[in-house]
Amino acid sequence: MQAAVTWHEPSRAACATSRFPLSLCSGALHGRLTSQFFGNTSGDDPWDETVLLGLQVSLSAVLAMITLATVLSNAFVITAIFLTRKLHTPANFLIGSLAVTDLLVSILVMPISIVYTVSKTWSFGQIVCTIWLSSDITFCTASILHLCVIALDRYWAITDALEYSKRRTTCRAVAMIAVVWIISISISMPPLFWQQAKAQEEVTMCVVNTDKISYTLYSTFGAFYVPTVLLVILYGRIYIAARSRIFKTPSTRGKRFTTAQLGAHFRPGSGRAVEAGVEAGSSGGSPLFTNSVKVRLGDAIAERKRISAARERKATKTLGIILGAFIICWLPFFVVTLVMGICKDCWSHPVLFDVFTWLGYLNSLINPVIYTVFNDEFKQAFHKLIKFKRCN
Repeated sequence: MQAAVTWHEPSRAACATSRFPLSLCSGALHGRLTSQFFGNTSGDDPWDETVLLGLQVSLSAVLAMITLATVLSNAFVITAIFLTRKLHTPANFLIGSLAVTDLLVSILVMPISIVYTVSKTWSFGQIVCTIWLSSDITFCTASILHLCVIALDRYWAITDALEYSKRRTTCRAVAMIAVVWIISISISMPPLFWQQAKAQEEVTMCVVNTDKISYTLYSTFGAFYVPTVLLVILYGRIYIAARSRIFKTPSTRGKRFTTAQLGAHFRPGSGRAVEAGVEAGSSGGSPLFTNSVKVRLGDAIAERKRISAARERKATKTLGIILGAFIICWLPFFVVTLVMGICKDCWSHPVLFDVFTWLGYLNSLINPVIYTVFNDEFKQAFHKLIKFKRCN
């Protein structure tokens, strides 16, 4: 790494993101970033080599911990599904496929991105660059699209429960996963063909160099904006459908009675009990038995209402976390990517773009938490895995 780098205005051909085209930084920008934020040994720069090294080590440690946590959490989800027969359902296979995709992001993309983010120089050669770019775009897009197919599966399961339960098979889940990967590959392939024209040049940056605005729109809308709109619509309808099913008006026979009410409505000697003007017992029935049945029925209805309210609150919380985490993690990156692709004279600082990039990676860590922590079956599977490891 050079001690000082002279700043030059980047050309349009040199500007590109590390994952989607038409972006923010060229080699000159990386040099400027290194000069400003990772140290400059000239006498005018207050940061010496010790401070520079400390910053690099600290940043590397933080990013490495995020990567390791992503690997472990997704591996845990995959192991739980594989070893727990109760989790072998089409819906959980979709979650397992999401975990596999996020695991690939953490193994094939994030470690190299740590080195590239810290050093600001590509030193792995053209072949590794091509593989890394392809993996980055494909796996991150597939992770986002998996959220869509999971939402679509849940929407069908709630709005058309009886019919969809017959069609909700493993083959259908496999087909949905295949569609996700086909779309993801179709988004990641075009820049690789354009990059081959510069394959013989010395590689100091691993970016997708293109000025094609059509591909910027195609990639950003296909990988984020369209899936985001679909997610918002689906989860909005899921919430409305679930709420309407949970809070259906119960039968009038489910009204709970207190002891005083039961005494008031019981007619001595008649052998019958009257429930708010509606006969609840049969002729010759035991008053004690009738009252006991009423109390039990009332308690059951009250308990059902309590559980329904708890489910509604949990559903609201879960949907909010799912949408909130997804949008917070990916929206900044794709907004900057789209704006910089359309506006050639607009400027965004490379450090800010690195933050947005890793914020998107962070979604691969959050996904297994969201889709398992709020699932009781996964909780039980995790507890069994932990006990099994302790026993061994």
